[in-house]
Amino acid sequence: MQQTRQRRVWPWVAGLVIVPLALFSAYTWVVLNWSYSSGERAGYVQKFSKKGWLCKTWEGELAMVNMPGTLSEKFYFTVPDDAVAEKINKSLGKRVSLTYDQHVGVPSTCFAETEYFVKDVRIVE
Repeated sequence: MQQTRQRRVWPWVAGLVIVPLALFSAYTWVVLNWSYSSGERAGYVQKFSKKGWLCKTWEGELAMVNMPGTLSEKFYFTVPDDAVAEKINKSLGKRVSLTYDQHVGVPSTCFAETEYFVKDVRIVE
């Protein structure tokens, strides 16, 4: 009798753990692979570093200056690809254009601290 009861309870317990984990995994996959918007921003990379306690991500700050003498607007971004991060490191101090995708609803800072994922960089002459 006890063994039959355990057989009936086990699928419910497994379902309470597996179903939420599967839903969270599916949500995370969709958020990281589907882009809400994309675009380009130009300016000077002010700050760029690999950060994080457990999950290391490349995080940066782009200063966008519209006109000389005006305050710069800051654009915070994340770089998931080490090859792109290396290109940004080589272009520090130069005016650059960053091509990015916006991923809204990233569930944890382990994946990124921002929702803007830079996928390419080019130096603007």
